[in-house]
Amino acid sequence: MVTDAQQACFEAGIKFGSLYHQFAGTPVSPSSTRSLEAAMAEAIENQPHCESVDVTIHDDRVADAIDHENGYTELTGSLMDVRMRIAYEGVTVRTRMEMEGGYPLMKLVDVVDDD
Repeated sequence: MVTDAQQACFEAGIKFGSLYHQFAGTPVSPSSTRSLEAAMAEAIENQPHCESVDVTIHDDRVADAIDHENGYTELTGSLMDVRMRIAYEGVTVRTRMEMEGGYPLMKLVDVVDDD
């Protein structure tokens, strides 16, 4: 049997996989970043055990990634930072995704047994 902490970490991984692979490739422009951030957070927060999601899409990175006259680019991990808090059976897991060495790395920040 897995521990509650292990299950909470698994839940965090599911949320990250869902967030990244559901939204990667979404058209984004500097004028649509706020609404996309909200849509992403609200979609993932619907999942079980998800307490909060904070998505930051960096306007400057989006603007720099636009390479044609149509005014948008595709969302990639390099354009955003994400933080999540997952709670499962008295265990709280905090996670984040941010660029590290040119790669959008998803990682555990901490795992706390609230009991």
